[in-house]
Formats: sequence, C-alpha cells, structure tokens
Amino acid sequence: MIANSTPSPQLTAFGAPRAGGTGTIGGRTVSRIGYGAMQLERLHAGRAAIALLRRAVELGVDHVDTAQFYGDGLVNGLIRGAFRPEDGVVVVSKVGADPNPGGTVPLRPAQRPEELRASVEANLKTLGLDQIPVVNLRRLDAGPGLRAEGDQVVDLDDQLAVMAALRDEGKIGAIGLSSVTLDGLRQALPAGIACVQNAYSLVSRGDEEMLRLCTDEQIAWVPFFPLGGAFPGMPKVTDDLAVTTAAQSLGCTPSQAGLAWLLHHAPNVLLIPGTANTGHLEANVAAGTIALDATAMAALDAAQSRSTDVPLG
Repeated sequence: MIANSTPSPQLTAFGAPRAGGTGTIGGRTVSRIGYGAMQLERLHAGRAAIALLRRAVELGVDHVDTAQFYGDGLVNGLIRGAFRPEDGVVVVSKVGADPNPGGTVPLRPAQRPEELRASVEANLKTLGLDQIPVVNLRRLDAGPGLRAEGDQVVDLDDQLAVMAALRDEGKIGAIGLSSVTLDGLRQALPAGIACVQNAYSLVSRGDEEMLRLCTDEQIAWVPFFPLGGAFPGMPKVTDDLAVTTAAQSLGCTPSQAGLAWLLHHAPNVLLIPGTANTGHLEANVAAGTIALDATAMAALDAAQSRSTDVPLG
C-alpha cells in the first residue's frame, strides 16, 4: 500500500528535499513538483519505467498522477511495482474515460455513475491500494480532448453523488475535477473538491478566473499540459519569444522557465509534468530551484495567452 508519513514538511518520507517546495492535495503534504505517469506507457519495458519512478522519488517527487486508462492498467501496475509504503508517495488517479482499442482515438467516454464506480474499483486493483488518496472526475465539458454525446452526457450532481459515496466508503480519500468549467466547479464546491486539473500553461491562461477561485477555496490547481503543444493548434510555451528570451536571461531552458512561472504564479499550483526520459525528469525537477524576481515574472507574463479549447478527433 502507498502511504504518506512525512517526517518533516521540507522533506519527503524518503528523506529528499521537496521538489519545488511544499504543497498540499486532499489534505496530504506533497512536493509541488510531481510526476504525470501517462508517458510511461511508451516505455513498455517495466525495468526502465520502474527505474524512472525510483529516480523521481530520489529527486523529491512524492505526488504521482495516473489513471487506469493509461495502458489499460499497465501504468498503474508499474507504479505498484516501483513504490514502497515508506516512500510516502501520494497517488492521484482519474476516472471518466475507458480505453478504446482499435478506435480512431485511444479513449472513449465513461461518464455514467456505474462506469465511474467500476473505474475506481479497477484503479484500486491495479494500484494495489485499499484507498486512492485523490480521484479526479474527468468531465467532458471543456477541451482539449473527448466530448460527451448521447447517454454519456451525465449531470454533474449525479456523478458527484457516486464519487461522494465512494469517499464515504473509504475507497477514495478526496474528490478532484478535471476538464471542468468555472460554472461546473462552482456547482461542485459543496461536495468538497480537493483539486482541479485543467489544461493551463503560461501561454494558455483562459482559466485564470477559475485559478483565482481555487486559490481562494484552498483547492490545489494541477495544470495538465503545463507546456502546451499536446494537440495540433495548441500553443507551445517553448515557441513563445518572450519565454525563450527570458529563459536565456535566467540561464535555463524555455521549458524550465514555463514550469517555474507556474510555481510562482499562484501558491496552490502543483505540477505533474510527464516524461519517459530521466534527463527530462531531472530538468523538470530542477525548474523548482529557479528564482524569478519581479523583472523575470514581468518578462514571462508578456508571453501571449491563447485559448486551449482544441477538440480531439
């Protein structure tokens, strides 16, 4: 079982300095720089993936984001094999989609309450956990990605009801939301929301009002695609002249500058950049050591902000 028993706010349970400093999610203390496990599916070889996850722990990462639909349980199995209870890694998963083998896109919506429950049960089994600390409900209201149609258009309150029941049963510790609208978040607040995962980056700041609400409500803001560019038409942080110029002045890469900006932009930001490369993992963690003064922040704030509402398929 993966637990969290941190002896010091400044150190992980493994004893490493916290990557990016100290944050919280679902009542758990975590490093502000975590790891998004989606790309582990690309490695296939378990030994390489487990070595990467162990390196993350050594670097002070103790917040890992996953989903049963990443490789239909493959990634969850790698996480189960890599971490020990004494590592204190907080695993966050998500529900709302299922694998779609042979389809034009790799995922299909799975929004109905019974599908959400089945997905939580599958996550528990493949992760080898009695409780998942946080589970994000991936809504299909906002891009990029899937859209719900037909019987997959489900009222948010119906979904929150099953998520709250799973929390009451002890199968999940806290509820998060992903790809949610501002109105959806406001509607969900009475249910108790631990975090929000939306597409957001230095060059894609359309959810700024939602970020402010999360800050006010002490909800963790966990941007996915924090460097943009995941879909055609989605702006990339590393393509912006303001970012590349600022990075040169700071002596870091444009990617590191984009991640550092997110950490400095709001105190409740937690990062989960994903990679299948150990060097990139180390560079992502190193972004947490970059100091941005007012001049550097102003230079990065000048990067162009555009919408990320890019449909898939």
